[in-house]
Amino acid sequence: MTEAFIAFVRHEQELLLLRRSSSDADAAEMWDGVYGIGDTEEDVLNRVSECTGIPMEDLEYVRDGPALGIDIDGRLQDIAPCLVVSTNKEVTPAGRYSEAAWVDPGHIQNYSCVFSDLEMEGADKLFREMYGSVAAYLFIVKTAIGSEKRVADEMQARLMGSGSLSKIQENIFAILHPTGMRGYVMVESNALHHVEKLIGRSGGRDPKARRGLNQTPLKNAKTVLPGEAPLADILPYLEPKAVTSGIEVGCIVEIVTGAFKGEKARVTSVSETKEEVSMELYEQPIPMTLKMRGDHVRVIERVE
Repeated sequence: MTEAFIAFVRHEQELLLLRRSSSDADAAEMWDGVYGIGDTEEDVLNRVSECTGIPMEDLEYVRDGPALGIDIDGRLQDIAPCLVVSTNKEVTPAGRYSEAAWVDPGHIQNYSCVFSDLEMEGADKLFREMYGSVAAYLFIVKTAIGSEKRVADEMQARLMGSGSLSKIQENIFAILHPTGMRGYVMVESNALHHVEKLIGRSGGRDPKARRGLNQTPLKNAKTVLPGEAPLADILPYLEPKAVTSGIEVGCIVEIVTGAFKGEKARVTSVSETKEEVSMELYEQPIPMTLKMRGDHVRVIERVE
């Protein structure tokens, strides 16, 4: 680790941002991690505890990333990012910090963070890039509807192959296809350009930006949506749902498999523990009651 660092403090899925005071000489009223001087893990944890009021015993040093050369007032300063996990969410800002906020990492772009006012190319992304080098973001790849699984499988095959894309394997942490989300595949990575390279669309949708790049676009993978995806928006799709989810007593359903495929029925009861629905076939000459798994029917008319 270099002498200067920014510690990014995580609590579960949230990141701690600290706002510098209006009297701060370097970046007044801008959001930051925990900036400090030191070259050991103990230096980092001491500084985090000092600026946040979180006890040392509630902090764990996880890792550090490569230092970035930041041009500050005409002087190049190496600043290394590091990741610290806290089991405590109670924060009392101190020193150069006057305000604290726990945020979804996908929302960092909504805050005016340190370095964004520097006269450097891509300065507005520096803080997010530093966080990405020690943690990760979720990016959304837009695909052709119905091709999500094939796209996800091909992405994985590209990473596991012997070609040039195998070099970014350590920068792609997961490829996810939530079954309830059509037309999209989630990719966990530390930077957008790695995901664009994986699907063969470096430079985005602008053909001029891709000119001269030797890459093969992945079929049915259209683009990577701009910006990092907020975890709060994606997690509901990643949580397994009961097959009876969305089915209520009184709903009209159509049976989609088995001997009664195509028949319509009215739901009389729902058992979430057994993932079963009881229903009455009402188009038969003699009313008949059936029990079936929730994924063997689809709702065609909901209760008013």
